[in-house]
Amino acid sequence: MKFQPPLLKATLLKRYKRFLADVTHEELGEFTVHCPNTGSMKNCWSEGDSVYLLDSQNPKRKYQYTWISSHTPSGDWLCLHTHLANQIVIEGINSGVVKELQNYDAIKPEVKYGEENSRIDLLLSAKNESNCYVEIKTVTLLENELGEGKGFFPDAVTTRGQKHLRELMTIAESGQRAVLFFLVQHSGIKSVSPARHIDPKYAENLSKAIETGVEILVYRTHISPAEIILQDSLPFILDKSKS
Repeated sequence: MKFQPPLLKATLLKRYKRFLADVTHEELGEFTVHCPNTGSMKNCWSEGDSVYLLDSQNPKRKYQYTWISSHTPSGDWLCLHTHLANQIVIEGINSGVVKELQNYDAIKPEVKYGEENSRIDLLLSAKNESNCYVEIKTVTLLENELGEGKGFFPDAVTTRGQKHLRELMTIAESGQRAVLFFLVQHSGIKSVSPARHIDPKYAENLSKAIETGVEILVYRTHISPAEIILQDSLPFILDKSKS
């Protein structure tokens, strides 16, 4: 995924009201930007971070710029725009990076499915093959105090994520392919585990999903001001002990 026009570099002052952040730029001064990540963003920002903004070039928008990514003082790159996840993974499949999801004829995003009125992020299909349902979860929570480079999902209690696990288990039990795809959008993360210390119910359901036949894929991205691309796979560690 390449950015056009190029992203604007600014300095983060604060994030607030979930959707907003204040930044400062040496020429433009201080202004407010749209924050597209409504989650907790735990450990993902601090005052003084370098942030990269996409110019909507739409004068009718209340906030002209959208916060896409960050570069922290510790040297880590993060992408905080969760709505880009589907496109990044699709590009990774089409380029052959995701070896586990090759040989499908079609990829459809945001398809309605399931018994709980859900939408699957990607539906892969091919002649004479079972459909493959791919649920994508963005991972940005790094907690080095629990282990160097350890990333976790979720970063807050998620009843929606638990629902998605139930839907995937139903798909796997029906004989079709169900995949939970953890998209790592933090360059400091070296492995991913369920955040049992944050949402023990999600961790419990994830263990059940794996036993049912739900596949787990973990891939990280390469993030820069010019582009975000899927890079390679990372380990998934199902730690059943309490953190």
